[in-house]
Amino acid sequence: MTITSQSLQGMQSGFNALFNKAYTEAAPQYEKVAMTVPSSGSDETYGWLGQLPALREWIGEREIHNLTATGYTIKNKDYELTISVGRNDIADDKIGIYSPLFQEMGVSAKMHPDELIFSLFAAGFSNICYDGAPFFSNEHPLTESGKNFQSNMGTLKLSTQSYEAARSQMMTLKGESGKSLKIIPDLLVVSPQKEAVARQILFADLIAGSANVNKNTSDLLVVPELADTPECWFLLSTRRAIKPFIFQMREKPRFISKVQDGDDNVFFQNAFLYGCNARYNAGYGLWQLAFGSTGSDSPDTLSRQGTESSEQGGGDE
Repeated sequence: MTITSQSLQGMQSGFNALFNKAYTEAAPQYEKVAMTVPSSGSDETYGWLGQLPALREWIGEREIHNLTATGYTIKNKDYELTISVGRNDIADDKIGIYSPLFQEMGVSAKMHPDELIFSLFAAGFSNICYDGAPFFSNEHPLTESGKNFQSNMGTLKLSTQSYEAARSQMMTLKGESGKSLKIIPDLLVVSPQKEAVARQILFADLIAGSANVNKNTSDLLVVPELADTPECWFLLSTRRAIKPFIFQMREKPRFISKVQDGDDNVFFQNAFLYGCNARYNAGYGLWQLAFGSTGSDSPDTLSRQGTESSEQGGGDE
């Protein structure tokens, strides 16, 4: 094959088409748990986090909600993927062997936000959110004074009982006004190792011979990225305008190339470079819309600890 500017242009168009087709057809899961927010700068500050305003009776003047009470900021990051195609392979008409790579590049570009978003789940037991507490914490301040706290975390392994307790805990959360936030959990998120347990809880007709009262109370999302923390599980509320996590989009992935004879890679390495780059990041939204459990304790363990504490307390009286 004779390499000309026209043939290079045609080849680039072909690789670009493969990339775009695969990118369009890939189906990431992050959109189920995160809201996509456009970004216009190097970072974005979410001053409105913590605000779930509700209507009130209008008595006297309007009550103005302060949307700059927090300073939670997400900084955009750059990401790239580059493939080298040997000039001799093009001259020898072996372009076809690279086609699957450009398809995978498109898939990788579309699926990469999954990696960012779902890495936030297990890290949420230590990463700080907008109110200064870890995203999953027992010490989320109910008011600015910090005297009252609410929780969106647990330690129990996934079971019918722990699922019911988490669901109840989310539905009883209150806002600063002391009124219910009306949160209804609808998505159970688990590792691949816990898929069978989760399906039993959510979809079985009977559990231990009795009707399953939890059947279809939530959808199920099995996340491969959680395989390294198999015991952790999460319950989310995802059907509101605001979601538990934020995917911040600054620049969508785009296909680029370096194929000119004067480019260093062609001159020194006798290779053409094709790649994609993007700019975005992910962060935490409202903790009230998510419950997380480390799965480190079983109900039996906590029962024994409670009994021991009670016995010790009785001896001190």
